[in-house]
Amino acid sequence: MSNSIYHINKGINKSIEFQGLRAQYIWYFGGMVIILMVVFAILYIAGAGTVICMAVIGSSGTYMSIKIFVMSKKHGEHGLMKAMAKKQVPKVLKSYSRRLFQTKDKEEKK
Repeated sequence: MSNSIYHINKGINKSIEFQGLRAQYIWYFGGMVIILMVVFAILYIAGAGTVICMAVIGSSGTYMSIKIFVMSKKHGEHGLMKAMAKKQVPKVLKSYSRRLFQTKDKEEKK
């Protein structure tokens, strides 16, 4: 049996990358694993068969893993946060009154 060496850091002042996952996606993947373990325990305690538990956990784990890897590859280190922030910015600012702009001019003249 050979020893496996996993490189976590790629250099100084660079974000952590592990097996293709970057930055916060490593945390998302860890959270997914913990959630899947809890769901398996709940299903097993509820009396579901082991085969059913494994099928549910296996299929949902595969789906979520693929989604996390796709998001990591698509958005990169900060891209997901930028995409979420972009949704918060309004596309259009509407003003039905000129009053806001007129009061500012008077204050500047004083």
